[in-house]
Amino acid sequence: APETSVTSSAAMSVVKPDQKVGGANLDWGSLFFTYVDTYCHVKYEYKDGKWDDGVEVAEPYMKMHVMANVFHYGQALFEGQKVFHCKDGKVRVFRDVANYQRMMGGCKRLCMPEMPQEMFHKAIDRAILANLDFVPPYGSNGALYVRPFMIGSGPQLGLGPSDAYTFVVVVAPVGSYYKTKGLTPIPCLVVENYDRAAPMGVGQVKCAGNYAADIVPAKAGKDDGYPIGLYMDAKEHKYVEEFNTSNFIAITGDKEYLTPDSASVLGSVTNKCLEDLARDMGLTVKRRKIDFDAEVKSFKEVGAVGTAVVITAIESITRTGTKHTFEKPDVLQKLHDMVRAVQVGEAPDSHGWMREVGAPGPAA
Repeated sequence: APETSVTSSAAMSVVKPDQKVGGANLDWGSLFFTYVDTYCHVKYEYKDGKWDDGVEVAEPYMKMHVMANVFHYGQALFEGQKVFHCKDGKVRVFRDVANYQRMMGGCKRLCMPEMPQEMFHKAIDRAILANLDFVPPYGSNGALYVRPFMIGSGPQLGLGPSDAYTFVVVVAPVGSYYKTKGLTPIPCLVVENYDRAAPMGVGQVKCAGNYAADIVPAKAGKDDGYPIGLYMDAKEHKYVEEFNTSNFIAITGDKEYLTPDSASVLGSVTNKCLEDLARDMGLTVKRRKIDFDAEVKSFKEVGAVGTAVVITAIESITRTGTKHTFEKPDVLQKLHDMVRAVQVGEAPDSHGWMREVGAPGPAA
């Protein structure tokens, strides 16, 4: 079994020896996108201008000062990515260089300390290897979900950057979002009475506050029978922004892959991958402003894209009582299947997305 790199005797006592992929013997086929306890998480602390060497921690709780910056001024970033047991028996991380780049962009915006790419990869690898038993085996349609996050953990009374930070990597086994082979389209409602992000705010950053702001509109939509909501731009409520927690893509009748170009939309790693594959398929990829009312009739297929599901097909979008219905996913299904094939090693990784656990990633 691969050996984990540890930095203290405390970590040595936490990390279970002789682990193997699937060793936890869970009912892998019944897993969904919900949290499952694992052996430990990895935690790093930033003080006096530098990061420590990190440690594996078994207790899934954190002791923190009541005046920690994160509680009062919201310095909090997170990422989401997946790890796969591949057909050749190796364990690989999906495109975590892009996750590193996105998190460091968030650090700049929220005045939080950056870290070397090597540290980011090592932290992820430590969390994976310390919980290798929980990696779903090849053929189970599962993955190990990785949640790196950073918070301002130093006590702070006045507004300002924290003097201490905590970086944590948590992992959990997850199953396929869809239990059927084909994508299952769902209805969508345009969110009219709330905005996701301000034009010059933090919409492009994966910070916790963006998601807290979506809880009320998302719940209201679900209560009305719409599992997903779509936001328009905050300034004019005219141009498409993104769904509750995922990017918007449309396949047009002109064989275009269309996705919004907006400074307040989060840069989805999955969307970037799908753009690459769309070009491989011969589609024209366009990032531009999308006038919803003027262009919705040109959309043949619509999808919400993100780490959890890759693609959620959208059956219809309703706005102010008008329902726009789309075709069943065809191009989207092909794109979804292509991504999944690369993730589990059933198709060549021609774009260099996968990083074997323990191997350095390409320079960011």
